[in-house]
Amino acid sequence: MTSPPPASPELTGLPDGELLRLDHQVCFSLQAASRAFGGVYREALKELGLTYPQYLAMMVLWEHGPLPVRSIGERLHLDSGTLSPLLKRLEVAGLVRRERSARDERSVVVHLTDAGAGLRERALPVPRTILAATGLSVEEVLALQETLGRLTASLSQAG
Repeated sequence: MTSPPPASPELTGLPDGELLRLDHQVCFSLQAASRAFGGVYREALKELGLTYPQYLAMMVLWEHGPLPVRSIGERLHLDSGTLSPLLKRLEVAGLVRRERSARDERSVVVHLTDAGAGLRERALPVPRTILAATGLSVEEVLALQETLGRLTASLSQAG
């Protein structure tokens, strides 16, 4: 049996009852920030006709080119039950096409269409819009990403 992780120094001196306060929950802070990000992204992506998860999938394809669905899912930490309908909607919108792999017909490879590739140019302002909305400097955002990466790795290992 594994022992619980040590409490952070800020919380060590708090009585157990205080630990149950909502404002002491990192998970709640992350959830609130995620919801706030969702609102900003919804507005920023409206002109592109994309949802935030669709935008993430498009970013992976813009960065890496054609990929198997499985690789996209791994990169986005999404299971196929979530990813497949998302990719289907992108296909219906004419932004991607899905094809069975010639090497392994069990695998489906996702390709950008010309329209999907062209959407990249229109998406270029989105990251700067989001960065400005955070009110953080580039250095602060990079430090936050590094901290969240460590947090994700620790939680994945603990789970």
